[in-house]
Amino acid sequence: MTSRLNALYDAIVHDRQARRWTMLALALVFLWFLMLALFHFMPQLDIAASRAFFMPETCPEANATRVCGGFTYGRDTLYAFLRRALFYAPAIGAVALVIALVHALRHPQAPDSARRIKNYAVSLITLLLGPYVLVNLILKQLSERPRPYETDLFAGPLPFVPAGSFAGQCDDNCSFISGEAAGAGWLVCLIFLLPERLRPVLGPAIVVISLVTSAFRVAFGGHYLSDVLLGWLSSPVLFALIFAVFEITRSRKNQR
Repeated sequence: MTSRLNALYDAIVHDRQARRWTMLALALVFLWFLMLALFHFMPQLDIAASRAFFMPETCPEANATRVCGGFTYGRDTLYAFLRRALFYAPAIGAVALVIALVHALRHPQAPDSARRIKNYAVSLITLLLGPYVLVNLILKQLSERPRPYETDLFAGPLPFVPAGSFAGQCDDNCSFISGEAAGAGWLVCLIFLLPERLRPVLGPAIVVISLVTSAFRVAFGGHYLSDVLLGWLSSPVLFALIFAVFEITRSRKNQR
């Protein structure tokens, strides 16, 4: 066990790429948990952000304890259309990556082919393990956190719970964390794969799409701000972690 840990330590310390990706991954993991702690112990941040988009209405019957109203942005035809259109952006990016990966695999002797194959593979693995497995299949099913429009603070039937509580009453497809925001965060990771000459051209557009997609989830009452920020950051976290694993593995092979 000690020898394996020593080999792992040597692979990280003595390889610049492995060290850089490992440090980045650890920093992002720390930031993720720091944000989770902030929203967990300061739930008023989530409530205030959602309240900014909630439009209260007069209840049909006199009831001083009931809240009535809704998130009106979600009812707007234009905003609803934009949200549906942006929803497919990660899928379009994934198809483009698969095409690029197949092309690179068919031309393994091309310059820089090995690096491009690794980059494409890491990105696709991140999309699969992040937004789909970690977020939609695990966290959203186990967290039990109601969405804003499901809570009694915003005209719903369920009590509010803070981020990371896992003590809510949501049964399925819950609020913690946002799958769409995770997909949007994954899109930003793709900027790293672009040729340097295209990054100033396509990078800002990708960032705008990513931010607008995430903001819609808060404005529509589908997620709290913490769900969106933690969902968005989850993809860069996994991207860096998987890259670190690839680089550490390569470094260990080179040391043999």
